[in-house]
Amino acid sequence: MPELVWQKSSYSAEAANCLYVAATSADRIHLRESDAPDTVLITTRPRLHALIRTLKAHPFQRSAK
Repeated sequence: MPELVWQKSSYSAEAANCLYVAATSADRIHLRESDAPDTVLITTRPRLHALIRTLKAHPFQRSAK
């Protein structure tokens, strides 16, 4: 596996809880969080695009406690 070049998401804050993204030529997207850098989620571009599109169409709303 080639060495991944990680980029911090532009939506991540300057402090903690940053999301990092790395893409490979095999159409794979690797995602990791700054708090758990050894845990990597791997998906494809179309699946990530579908997830983002769905989240934008149906924003998450926290329930009141």
